[in-house]
Amino acid sequence: FLFRGHGTFVENEEIKSSLAGILERVNKLILVRPLKARYNGEIGDLVIGRVTEIQQKRWKVDANSRLDSALLLASVNLPGGELRRRSVEDERMMRQYLSEGDLISAEVQNLFSDGVLSLHTRNLKYGKLSQGLFVSVPPSLIKRCKTHFHTICGASLIIGTNGYIWICPTSTTTEEGTGGFARNLDLVIGPTEREAIARIHCCIMILAECRMLIYDTSIVAAHEASLNYSVHELMTPEVKLEIAIGAQMKLQSGL
Repeated sequence: FLFRGHGTFVENEEIKSSLAGILERVNKLILVRPLKARYNGEIGDLVIGRVTEIQQKRWKVDANSRLDSALLLASVNLPGGELRRRSVEDERMMRQYLSEGDLISAEVQNLFSDGVLSLHTRNLKYGKLSQGLFVSVPPSLIKRCKTHFHTICGASLIIGTNGYIWICPTSTTTEEGTGGFARNLDLVIGPTEREAIARIHCCIMILAECRMLIYDTSIVAAHEASLNYSVHELMTPEVKLEIAIGAQMKLQSGL
């Protein structure tokens, strides 16, 4: 005897799906996870978000969830790595740390009772994102891995579990002692790095369009399958299909 969960209904004593998605089974519980849905956060998840509003002692962040997430002033590193209570002066300086429209990487610290995610950037690997390319895919396609920071084929990737992905040159690094708020906008990104970023972006979009799981191994497989084509050819329908089939074969054969 099976129990029906989310995304299912009973008809003629049979459990049927009420939506298109991925079937999951937990012991005797049957549920269907939709292919397209908002992000449901879990504590410890790495997310990428965009600051939408500055409020009293907190920033509101769009993290692709049902409600805007909250990044408290007490949950960020102060410039210089100071460890002290946040003062009124820090509250006045909030817009200099992060302003509306800034992209950040953060970790889910807590879940409030109303469903709002509480974020933190206390680790120096989190913070404001500088020069790079932002990609959005359905959160259900992101595979949870041990680490979501990768260096692949000449570019650095941050794969957020909320479906937001950041691709940047490997030369952009966070400056020590800035609390994760520094951005080097004077750095010139060469044509080779730009082409590497564009190729990886195309590979991620092909994987998302073909409903394949997105993680470091699948991106490498798609990248290797795309090397026979130039970047501007990658988004034609015939080439997309060939790259998707090639990536699937590489994944099945274990690369």
